[in-house]
Amino acid sequence: MSEDDPGGRPAQRENAGRRAPRWLRPAILYVLFAVAAYQLSGWLFHNLRGFLGLLFLAWLLSITLEPVVDWLERVGMRRGAATGLVLFSLLAFAIGFVALFGTLLVEQLGQLLKALPDALTAVTEWANRVFDTNFATGPELLRLTPETVRELVQRFTPGVVGVVSSVVGVVFQAMTMLLFVFYMSAEGPAMRRTISSWFPARQQQVISTVWETSVEKAGGYVVSRLILGAVSAVGTGIFLMAIGVPYWLPLALWTGVVSQFVPTLGTYLAIALPAIIAAANQPIDGLWVVLFGTAYQQVENYVLHPRITSKTVSIHPAVAFGSVIVGASLFGAIGALVSVPVVAVLQALVETYGRRYELVVDPTGRTKPEPEPRDDEDG
Repeated sequence: MSEDDPGGRPAQRENAGRRAPRWLRPAILYVLFAVAAYQLSGWLFHNLRGFLGLLFLAWLLSITLEPVVDWLERVGMRRGAATGLVLFSLLAFAIGFVALFGTLLVEQLGQLLKALPDALTAVTEWANRVFDTNFATGPELLRLTPETVRELVQRFTPGVVGVVSSVVGVVFQAMTMLLFVFYMSAEGPAMRRTISSWFPARQQQVISTVWETSVEKAGGYVVSRLILGAVSAVGTGIFLMAIGVPYWLPLALWTGVVSQFVPTLGTYLAIALPAIIAAANQPIDGLWVVLFGTAYQQVENYVLHPRITSKTVSIHPAVAFGSVIVGASLFGAIGALVSVPVVAVLQALVETYGRRYELVVDPTGRTKPEPEPRDDEDG
């Protein structure tokens, strides 16, 4: 035994040194599990992106309707009936609008698309003639001619089967969204109680604050934008019709939607298209449209906007624009719509629970000046 020990112990020590540490196998399993979970979550997000965007939009509409539903509930109506009444009223308004202006809107929109290349050409030629410039004409600049317009229409316009399938898909998505809107609004208090019951008593107040902030800020943001968009569309439509600009209805809707729901650039894009169409008809009309848009923007910024959005959160234009880009890249058009209200909620929560400190050093590096000492009256 004494002869084997000297040779055996070093061999055992060498084998023990080569043995893998105990933490290596669990670490490998954790890494494999994390990679599998990441791949699975990415696959689920890619396949459920449309549904998640639809769910976000339904949530946004439900919290937008919640103040009206709460008021109807306080006056004695059951919450489910109040939600149904509000949704039915919105559907009736949409159907009435389509019945009154649907045919006119489709006709003017088709005429506008056909006349857009000629309008761009007329405006560019007028600018070259008046200002002695050499800009490329509209069709040359955009490579947009009546022939290419017809080709694009034929390429992107499906046949009868495609139209039917598209209509069925849109109707199915709309019904799905309305169903979620109804349940989210009708069962809003029950959902809040259920979600709060999953958290300790100390955190239930946080859940209640988050919910109330979402309803107040996001819902208020959407309502304020809808009101401002409606006022902008009606005012623009009346002005365009008064000065005789063609296609006034689609141009008015374009102005109302783009000016309110496209951050930063929406104000300029909204008035650019009506100005181009008006200038193609009469150059002086284009100038009148620009002057009207500028004047209305001042009225909206200093009179309408402060009063309508007094209870909503103010979002920096750069933050709003970036949120739209991120939302569109994640969820498409639906993500672009819901991104700004979601950011409004997050900003409101940060302002509620965040803590700010007194500024001691100026961001430029200069020390904050000390207050001047007051003279002592006692000497």
